Amino acid sequence: MTSRFFALIPCAGTGSRSGAPMPKQYRCLAGRELLYFTLAAFDACPELTQTLVVISADDTYFDAQRFAPLRFDARRCGGASRQASVRNGLDALIEMGAAADDWVLVHDAARPGITPELIRSLTSALANDDVGGIMALPVADTLKRVDAEQGDRIARTESRNGLWQAQTPQMFRIGMLRDAIARAERDGHDLTDEASAIEWLGHAPRLVQGSLRNFKVTYPEDFALAEAILTQGM
Repeated sequence: MTSRFFALIPCAGTGSRSGAPMPKQYRCLAGRELLYFTLAAFDACPELTQTLVVISADDTYFDAQRFAPLRFDARRCGGASRQASVRNGLDALIEMGAAADDWVLVHDAARPGITPELIRSLTSALANDDVGGIMALPVADTLKRVDAEQGDRIARTESRNGLWQAQTPQMFRIGMLRDAIARAERDGHDLTDEASAIEWLGHAPRLVQGSLRNFKVTYPEDFALAEAILTQGM
């Protein structure tokens, strides 16, 4: 049986660092909510069986009608952390009929610069991989280590050789990712992304070249940059 592809969009965060008066995924950019552009990229990939958006139980901003006619489902099963939201979302996908051997592409709601081409570059690169992998970019900037005792004073310069900046989507088998998150939680490991959970199992995820446009909107000044990118691409 051929494995299917599912997308999972954790969307239960508050985006406190963004300075927006609402969760950043609902901030309007280029005439649409930020989340719309994220969902539109996955909607444009008919090879995906389903896209699931995970929102918090008390989310008062989400309105499915504003994202019509995009193809997706939404579940109010968001947790207190991204890790919990992803775990709950994986459980929901299984309930919806996904199998353990199917692929899931976990993507940040606040990366509206994702494109169908980037999604397909990831799925084509990893469809036959034993582990899976993530979108990422080689680190281009010089890295400085700060001395914790001196605040903003540089302690030393770190080599950037072999360092990559993780992006999303991050693509793994649903069953493997569920097991990895469960194992990390039992061991008290604080996950920063899905790949770190897979690494915790002893696997080595593959890196697939991403794009600068696929950055994560985090700070107030990021909205203007995202809008410029989205407007140019329209």
